[in-house]
Order: sequence, then C-alpha cells, then structure tokens
Amino acid sequence: MRPWITVVITASMIGALLTGCAKQKTPEQKTGSPPSSAVVGLDDSSFDSQVARGVVLVDFWATWCGPCRIQGPMVEEVATQLRDKARVGKLDVDAAPKVAQRFGIRSIPTLIVFKNGKPVKQFEGVTPAETLVSAVKSALESQ
Repeated sequence: MRPWITVVITASMIGALLTGCAKQKTPEQKTGSPPSSAVVGLDDSSFDSQVARGVVLVDFWATWCGPCRIQGPMVEEVATQLRDKARVGKLDVDAAPKVAQRFGIRSIPTLIVFKNGKPVKQFEGVTPAETLVSAVKSALESQ
C-alpha cells in the first residue's frame, strides 16, 4: 500500500471517530448537570455556600473535555463511597468562569479537596478514584 493511501485512510478514520463523538452527548451534556444525585452540580452562585463547611471534593470540568468524561465515572464512584462522610460536586468551568478563575484553573480536569471553604489538596488531570478517596479521608481525619 502506498504511504499516502495510509495517511488518507487514517485521517478518514480519525475524522469519523471525532464526528461520531461530537454527535453523541453524555448524560452531563444532555442535562447540563451531573447524572447522579450523589454529586452536586455547582455554579458561580452556589459554590461558596456548598464548600463553606465540611469536606468537599470539587471536579472542575467541561462538556467538551475528553479527559473530563473519563474522570466523570470515577468522581461518581468517589461520591458513592463517601456519601455519608463528605460531599462531591462538579463545576463546569464554562458555565462558572468566576470560580474557575478564582482558583486559577488552567487545565481540566482539576479536582480540589476543600475543607471549610479552603483548598487543602489539588489534582490536575485524570486522577484515580482511590487517590481521591484517600485525599478526602485525609482531610476528614485532620478535622
């Protein structure tokens, strides 16, 4: 097979994959809020009151972000595991730019553990659920 044919076929396959992905919406994209009641949807107006007391894990994400879609089920898992101990929230950085700017969010997903309104631990990029649970438990133990 000629090299240019391989390039054309590969480019066509990538284009088809990307087009297909763009047309399929995740539950978060369809509803504009997290799919689980275990995860609280946050925005510029609700953020401060939600993180003011206790320990809260916040996932800073966006609907167009591929790694954020990978992170989403892990955040759900953390919320389910910690349901009675801590809260878990998701903040769409496009819908809540003021909060994202205040915490200097430059890449997503970014996950921050807050304790009584103050950030105590931050992760950038896809982070395993076990790591997040451990960080939240550590914040809980230091109360």
